[in-house]
Amino acid sequence: MTGAILAGGRSQRMGRDKGLLSVGGRTLIQVALDTIRPLFPHVLIVANDPVAYGSFGVPVERDRIPDQGPLGGIHAALSASRTDHTFCLACDMPLANPAVIEHLCALAPGHDVVVPVTAAGFEPLHAVYGRSCLPHLERMLRDGRLRVDTLFSAVRTHRVGTEALRPLDPTFQSFFNVNTPADLETARGILDRGGEAPCAS
Repeated sequence: MTGAILAGGRSQRMGRDKGLLSVGGRTLIQVALDTIRPLFPHVLIVANDPVAYGSFGVPVERDRIPDQGPLGGIHAALSASRTDHTFCLACDMPLANPAVIEHLCALAPGHDVVVPVTAAGFEPLHAVYGRSCLPHLERMLRDGRLRVDTLFSAVRTHRVGTEALRPLDPTFQSFFNVNTPADLETARGILDRGGEAPCAS
């Protein structure tokens, strides 16, 4: 399986490239890499600024179809992947829990998508996607249907609910997004208190 970090968003609420912001002494992109590198033999970054992200030691892939939001990032990740399934993680989720990721990946055989569902709804940027999704994604992009959850009813989707997730991540902080400066400060505080994101050994 491949691990892909999605860092191609416009970061409109933050006002600058989120992946390169510092949290817990590391950039958000480095935190994500430190989390998933031990879990996957193949890792890549999807970003539309390959110069800014070219120093992290993994391939950087641009969106195949620009300006299509998260759906375009997932499409780029699957297009670049050479494995049957790819775990996609947004770069702005610095509290991702390796145990949760491993659990989702273990459920992938026989499914096109494995996606967590919390009280907030689907978590499509912390989910597993099969290459079998590519034709559906391409049709959605062509038709301008950019909501990722529209895909889930069209393919074999395994929805992983809170009861399965709670033993691995009781507070569901894996799914915390850094969207605003206030969110960034919250993430920094959690990591400073010994939060979940692991450091590279």
